Amino acid sequence: MAAVTLDGVTKRFGSVTAVDAVSLSVADGEFLAVLGPSGCGKSTLLRLIAGFEKCDGGVIRLGENNVSGPDVHIVPEDRHVGMVFQSYALWPHMTVAENISYPLRVQKLRGRELEREVDSALETVGLMGLADRRPAELSGGQRQRVALARCLAMKARVVLLDEPLANLDMHLRARMLSEIATFRNVSGASLIYVTHDQSEALGAADRVAVMDGGRVHQTASPAVLYRTPSNGVVSRFIGGGAVVRGEVIATFANGHATVELFGGLWQVRSAPRQGTWPAEICIRPEDLRIVDDGSGFPATVARVLYQGGRTVMEAAPATASGTTLSLSLNSSEVPAPASKIRLAVIDGWVIPNP
Repeated sequence: MAAVTLDGVTKRFGSVTAVDAVSLSVADGEFLAVLGPSGCGKSTLLRLIAGFEKCDGGVIRLGENNVSGPDVHIVPEDRHVGMVFQSYALWPHMTVAENISYPLRVQKLRGRELEREVDSALETVGLMGLADRRPAELSGGQRQRVALARCLAMKARVVLLDEPLANLDMHLRARMLSEIATFRNVSGASLIYVTHDQSEALGAADRVAVMDGGRVHQTASPAVLYRTPSNGVVSRFIGGGAVVRGEVIATFANGHATVELFGGLWQVRSAPRQGTWPAEICIRPEDLRIVDDGSGFPATVARVLYQGGRTVMEAAPATASGTTLSLSLNSSEVPAPASKIRLAVIDGWVIPNP
């Protein structure tokens, strides 16, 4: 059974449609990331699921229960959904233990049973010994753990996380992302994780929903999103590389096509029923290589970016003015900026026509 189901969910603010007929299903225990640029509607989507906003159209179900729809709006406190905000949303006048126990006290839990639940949650997130501290006495990572412990203690079957790592430094973000994954395994809850950082989404989630302009453009596993994006929006937002215009010359039953691109013919991947017509081609950094045998197409090195274990080189093809291609190189022998090189296309993806 799906833990969360959205069917045609719409939310408008005046003349602006923030969420536009979104349909999604999140399985019990699944980790779904909602990925998109700022202002695309992803946080509003989360607030609709939590009940902080009312739908203007569509239906939201938690398990079998209809919580939002025509003439239906269950208030947030009765949805029993956990929420972890970017700002942590901890009460500053309460201790750590009091923050964690608050939703349990609302549910009339008292005495030793309440203490046991709080202690268990503190131990799970590694905060034993900090129960009497206040949020101001904690680091950002510790505050985030308190927010997770609160969800754990209330035994929320669905936990919504809205940019939970945005206020943390890079090293702590990686650690906390691992702890969130551990929290999912311990709690068995379904996680819906909103972020604009694709490394977070692709690195931790079971599936990723890419949003832009209030719409979900594709929902798939990270590998499928990266290698076979459904349209230009997903292609440009997920991963590095370029989306360039070409023409499909021939298609084959094995899911490949011959395309005319940069003045040459190349073999790339395509959908089974791809037609022979002009199309956009997604070229990832690993889909190109430098050749020195006279084949390929001419290009000029625009710039070289050293990134620790790899080097990213950007090149401008001579046959496509205004286009920049990226290559991911492991070799220490990287051409200098302004060098003339030749490139070959070894893979790519024909973006399906809408």
